[in-house]
Amino acid sequence: MYDVIIIGAGPAGMTAALYAARADLKVMLIDRGAPGGQMNNTAEVENYPGFESIMGPELSMKMYEPLEKFGTEHQYGIVENVIDNGDFKTVVTEDAEYQTRSVIISTGAQHRHLGVPGEEEYSGRGVSYCAVCDGAFFRNRELIVVGGGDSAVEEAVYLTQFASKVTIVHRRDELRAQKIIQNRAFRNEKIDFIWDSVVEEITGDGNVVTGVQVKNVKTGEVRPVEAQGIFIYVGIDPLSEPFKNLGVTNENGWVPTDENMKTSVSGVFAIGDVREKTFRQITTAVGEGGTAGQEVYLYLQELEDKLAAK
Repeated sequence: MYDVIIIGAGPAGMTAALYAARADLKVMLIDRGAPGGQMNNTAEVENYPGFESIMGPELSMKMYEPLEKFGTEHQYGIVENVIDNGDFKTVVTEDAEYQTRSVIISTGAQHRHLGVPGEEEYSGRGVSYCAVCDGAFFRNRELIVVGGGDSAVEEAVYLTQFASKVTIVHRRDELRAQKIIQNRAFRNEKIDFIWDSVVEEITGDGNVVTGVQVKNVKTGEVRPVEAQGIFIYVGIDPLSEPFKNLGVTNENGWVPTDENMKTSVSGVFAIGDVREKTFRQITTAVGEGGTAGQEVYLYLQELEDKLAAK
């Protein structure tokens, strides 16, 4: 029986494991891949305190190394279900079942991709899904933002502090973002719009992005647009399918919590990008992980008191 099983070994999950292990809890960390999550796909991290610049995989390993020292057990596997048995939970993977007194969900989220030629090839070399993470790399460059919702338009405005020009490509003839956000974009002299259009292909020189092929959905016309960076905001989906039976997800699949990372099910916590929130960064994930690690310890103390009183 584990004290806590943490599902997902990104920055949130690893931080939670560190805090829980330092509290002398029996901890298991389960992930379907290498520790670090999306950090392993990030070339350079320049907004993490203590480092002017660090490669994403290197930061991942620096976070993971202390866990072995404190005895955290690490298993590779895909979690398929979590069963609430009251004072303990059962975590079901594709080939094993584990008993635990508490669970921390830290499976993250994934950005929807366009699925067009060049997107995967130039990911991290001009294709990005995070303006806050990568905007500073594109000073005085021409950029394209794909999408018309709140995130797309907000990030387009954010990017104008670095870029010489930002062009929003949207499949409709009007934005879906809130009016106040739209007005900021319309007032910004650096922002241009290509309406009724979709990106058909992301082009490059073999090393970096050089532009896109844009198709007008009404006329069928395809034309090239030069750009040195493409920021894609066509949606983000939580990786929460295994937890829907628990009843901790909302209608869109996100996991709501209180400020202490507690879900609607006692003994189940959620942290990182799978949570219902607006700001998703390594720093926020780490903070939530620390909170959850401490809250699990307090929860287990209360659980022991309750069992002792029976």
